[in-house]
Amino acid sequence: MAVPATSAPPPPVVAGQALSRRRRARWSGFWLLGAILVIALIGPEVLTDYDPEKADPVNALLSPSSAHPFGTNNNGADVFSRVLHAARLDIFIGFASVAIAFAIATPLGAAVGYSRRWWAGAVMRFMDFLQSFPIFVLAMAFVAFAGTSMRNVIIVLAVLFVPIFVRVVRSEVLALREATFIEAARCVGNSDRRIVLRHILPNVLGTALAQASINIGWALLVVAGISFVGAGLQPPTPEWGLMIGEGAENIITGEWWIALFPGLALGVTVLAFALAGDAVRDKLDVRLR
Repeated sequence: MAVPATSAPPPPVVAGQALSRRRRARWSGFWLLGAILVIALIGPEVLTDYDPEKADPVNALLSPSSAHPFGTNNNGADVFSRVLHAARLDIFIGFASVAIAFAIATPLGAAVGYSRRWWAGAVMRFMDFLQSFPIFVLAMAFVAFAGTSMRNVIIVLAVLFVPIFVRVVRSEVLALREATFIEAARCVGNSDRRIVLRHILPNVLGTALAQASINIGWALLVVAGISFVGAGLQPPTPEWGLMIGEGAENIITGEWWIALFPGLALGVTVLAFALAGDAVRDKLDVRLR
């Protein structure tokens, strides 16, 4: 009787080439993100002389040209200048909100995952409560209640991202707390605090940092979404979602550039943060080396 054919695993060389291609793609996203950050930091001063908030009705709705590479909007403001200034503002909001959430939730998630006491379960039930609401709807509600200032937007996003970090870090700690090296640390007399700080946290930072990069991309999308519907930052602030919302109604009349360029900038930046997060995880997570 003939033995049925089975699919053989790929040769090690082929598997290694696939892994190498995947890593190159992720690191290309990392370098793309670096370029975006440099442009956001120095671009508004170096690449354009136009005031992003200054109206110029005489030059309203000009198509892209050498004088205005991305055209002008309904008020005559230069779209290229607004895109560059929006990059700085949106990325700052993303970094600030995720940094606050990371600083609060990473040690909290490690403590919750390591502890077997009653309060750990209570913390997780509260995190479940926060995550039971759609993040976009909850962000709009919080911003509407607290106000549409940049500070309030950052605080709201930080609060919304804390449960995500806590759950990610806790899941990593649950797998680590019964590991052999943790048992050895207990046997030699290390306290729970020392075990969490010296042995648990260093082993979950890679996953937490990768999640931080992804969350910055989510923050950009949430800020753009609430600004697009008018619940976030207000005109004439240069913000990508707000610019897309302002230009959406002009698409049907042929002025496509008002919404297209900020939309492309938002999409490329979110993709770069996602790829950079994968690259950070590959670099810091010892299990993927």
